[in-house]
Amino acid sequence: MGVRGLQGFVGSSCPHICTVVNFKDLAEQHRSRHPGGTPTIVVDAMCCLRYWYTPDSWICGGQWREYFSALREFVKTFTAVGIKLIFFFDGMVEQNKRDEWVKRRLKNNREIARIFHYIKSHKEQPGRNMFFIPSGLAVFTRFALKTLGQETRCSLQEADYEVASYGLQNDCLGILGEDTDYLIYDTCPYFSISELCLDSLDTVMLCREKLCQSLGLGLSDLPLLACLLGNDVIPEGMFESFRYKCLSSYTSVRENFDKKGNIILAVADHIAKVRRLHQGEKKLEEILPLGTNKALFYKGVASYLLPGQRSPWFFQKPEGVITLDKPVVSIISGPESNWEVPMCTDPESKQEVPMCTDPESGRDVPVCTDPASGRDVPMCTDPESGQDVPMCTDPESGRDVPVCTDPESGQEISLSSDPEFKQEVPMCMRSESKQKLPVGTNPEFNPEAPMFTNPEIKQEDTINTGPEMKQQVTMVSDPEILQVARAHHVQAESYLVYNILSSGEVECSNSLEDELDQALPSQAFVYRPVRQRVYSLLLGGGGGDTSACPTVKEWFVYSGNPLRHPDLVRPLQMNIPGGTPSLKLLWLSQEPGVQARRLDTLLACFDLSSSREELQAVGSPFEALCCLLIYLFVQLDHVDPRAVQLGSLLVRGLTTLVLVNSACGFPWKTADFMPWNLFDGKLFHQKYLQSEKGCTVEVLVEQNRSRLTKFQALKSAVCRACVKENRPISSRRHWRPHHSGRWGRQESSSHRTSSGHSRSGQGQHWRDQGPGKRSGVCLTPALDIGCVFT
Repeated sequence: MGVRGLQGFVGSSCPHICTVVNFKDLAEQHRSRHPGGTPTIVVDAMCCLRYWYTPDSWICGGQWREYFSALREFVKTFTAVGIKLIFFFDGMVEQNKRDEWVKRRLKNNREIARIFHYIKSHKEQPGRNMFFIPSGLAVFTRFALKTLGQETRCSLQEADYEVASYGLQNDCLGILGEDTDYLIYDTCPYFSISELCLDSLDTVMLCREKLCQSLGLGLSDLPLLACLLGNDVIPEGMFESFRYKCLSSYTSVRENFDKKGNIILAVADHIAKVRRLHQGEKKLEEILPLGTNKALFYKGVASYLLPGQRSPWFFQKPEGVITLDKPVVSIISGPESNWEVPMCTDPESKQEVPMCTDPESGRDVPVCTDPASGRDVPMCTDPESGQDVPMCTDPESGRDVPVCTDPESGQEISLSSDPEFKQEVPMCMRSESKQKLPVGTNPEFNPEAPMFTNPEIKQEDTINTGPEMKQQVTMVSDPEILQVARAHHVQAESYLVYNILSSGEVECSNSLEDELDQALPSQAFVYRPVRQRVYSLLLGGGGGDTSACPTVKEWFVYSGNPLRHPDLVRPLQMNIPGGTPSLKLLWLSQEPGVQARRLDTLLACFDLSSSREELQAVGSPFEALCCLLIYLFVQLDHVDPRAVQLGSLLVRGLTTLVLVNSACGFPWKTADFMPWNLFDGKLFHQKYLQSEKGCTVEVLVEQNRSRLTKFQALKSAVCRACVKENRPISSRRHWRPHHSGRWGRQESSSHRTSSGHSRSGQGQHWRDQGPGKRSGVCLTPALDIGCVFT
């Protein structure tokens, strides 16, 4: 994460950049400078997961109650000294960082392979040096922090940008994380989570001003340095030859620094010399080897510019643009985008006009600001009127198309070429609603809590976002539904719903799955039919017709997937009594009986409509758990003694429940499938091993009559439901499959397309693949999961 080599450079070559500080003392100083104010620390939660997870057992699915207790202690410690915490989580992966995301996922695959090799060789959990966070930790940490009463937000773009913006705009005490990008942003102080001692509240502050002094640079030079060294946007190899050229001409090589340290010093020295020599008046591409990487380089540098900030490094005369004498080209920053564009001077208005590069002609063209969204859009010239008209990107072709104004609604709609009639036809654009959201959507979280939208705009007391909402092409056109989904996303109350509605693209990181064990399919495929029905619900527009539904791009990690392209997954038809309800009914209606419709829809997503009676008999808090167990029994041919992967599979199932529950309007309490209320990986593993040895249920529940009663009720409900689904459960133990291939190792075509199949038809389901198909499933190991939850 962050700038390549900078963490090591700071730690070994410039230790004076790091200063030990005490949060309690800093908070007192902050209060003296800001009477009546509350010292606030912005927490990059994704950087902190490893620090927060302190339980001894991590390999078996996670010790969630211990983890919840650790989070509670963390929050309590800061609250005790009057410090407010606000937590930010990554809400989506930006396209210019997808390659880096894939690179990390493939690296994680290699680490997981080493973990399973160690387990097979030593029959024990590896040491902390091989630690891998339990599946679903990031998702459930959001809900844990909200349960603890903390302000928790999910980003609409790269989280570190929103963290840095919030810290700057709100005069925060500092940022707590572990990412050298925070040394590059010109924002509030940056503190290390890895160096934090919770007992004393001592940690290390990394001072960007001292870094600049050591390198002979100004704060505004740091983004340029970061991109020349390589970061999440700029590949490390892009300027490798340039860095070595700088090193070869560097005359102040320090013997006590390693090679990487001297490279950083050499590049910084080059930047300083160029700054002094040219004073920022020469084209950047003439003094740096940008070549064809010019646009990407601009994006990388400008991604560090927070609202209101400019870079002194972008002064150039755009090609192909007629301007007045001595045009000034600079960089402006936008709160919604992570990259900026050059500016030129409009000869008529004498004002600065942003520029962008036309991907077809390769020439710079002016852009205008959309008054409704505040976003810059490229312009093209209307051949009839000779006037410039704005452009937008067609999501199917990827090409820019002109935009016109609807005379009735006054909204802008894009014009896309109809391949049949070869003429331009309107294409639906998103236009956010300006009305307030209704109260009462999620019964557990306060829907009237402030919603963070734009780092440049102060929060209001309501979640009405006003005209500054960005406008974009989305998968659905209903602005009210998009606004509700966006609110739940930002407030970290839902999972993946807004991603599906806004971009039709979702991702899921690595799970602890053994790529060499062919007996158990990847969680990506086990829960795909559920996701496909959710896609149908969210994108079908009501009525359940999937014929017109667009495919969803899935970036899910599983064995054999090189992640070169997303899987293109088609929505799956739902079977709901009374038909598929609309999202407005599920999300906004307060009419009597709507809660029952929500539950019907949730069960239909799992294709378990016939199991409603059994689930209601079990009651809260076991309804959600039984639903998941029934689904797994109906889906899997067998349960093999791979407890590590089973634990991960079950927790991923709980995250799927979060998705379905939020998509259906929260028919179940979210707390009913939070893992700290249901699951303990270490205990599950112990009970699993006891079950494999033939221990009775009475022994598994430790002769506790109350636990035994609960277990028998759970078992009865699951067995009855499986019989209804024509999937009787057998008690065969130690059965092994005979087939050797895992379903889902799909062909390595440019794009993999999956239509998915329900159990009731539409082709051969994945559980029916291969000669190892059985009519029943192994009862004891998976049902022993129920003992753990009692």
